[in-house]
Amino acid sequence: MNGNELNENNRQVSGDLRTVIASNIATLRKDAGLTQLELAELINYSDKAVSKWERAEGIPDVTVLARLCEIFSVSLDYFIRSDHRAEKNAKVSALKKRDRSLITALSVALVWLVASFVFVVFGVVRASIGNAWLSFVFAVPVTCIVLLVFNSIWGRRGTNFLIISVLIWSFLISVFAVFAVTSYSPYLWLMFVLLVPAQIIVLLWSGLGKK
Repeated sequence: MNGNELNENNRQVSGDLRTVIASNIATLRKDAGLTQLELAELINYSDKAVSKWERAEGIPDVTVLARLCEIFSVSLDYFIRSDHRAEKNAKVSALKKRDRSLITALSVALVWLVASFVFVVFGVVRASIGNAWLSFVFAVPVTCIVLLVFNSIWGRRGTNFLIISVLIWSFLISVFAVFAVTSYSPYLWLMFVLLVPAQIIVLLWSGLGKK
């Protein structure tokens, strides 16, 4: 390769780099809701300089790039890369997971808030907590139903097996508790015989569709 070809390649690389940096500065500035003038004031430069960088007519020096990294919370490497799609997708995915977890947690908290409300109202009306504690017992299967719904939408199907198993056990225990405090029978334990076929059905169901 002769000197002219080498110089031409260097000019092409330099031009490509200016274009990449220009695009990244403009994108980050717009995403941050800043005008060229506002960004210029943050780095003690003129808006003409920012406009020049965004038109790929020049490249800010390293100190300016370092300051831009602080302002936009990115690495220096960010400015010389052209494809940030994977990075953005990862951030969006993380935000979605966080939001889904918060929605699920809020829904579960609402279930227990209702259970607490029933417990307090029952105690106030009857002037005794009596059997009001049953509201917390039934809150367990209701919680399982909420978790099952959200897990079916957002989570992994395999986790449904565990949730449904806990749902079956907690529901039968809740029914058992109601009968135990209202009309005790020595044969109440027969309810738990239902657990055997129910658990087998859930186990077989969880195996459907597996490779």
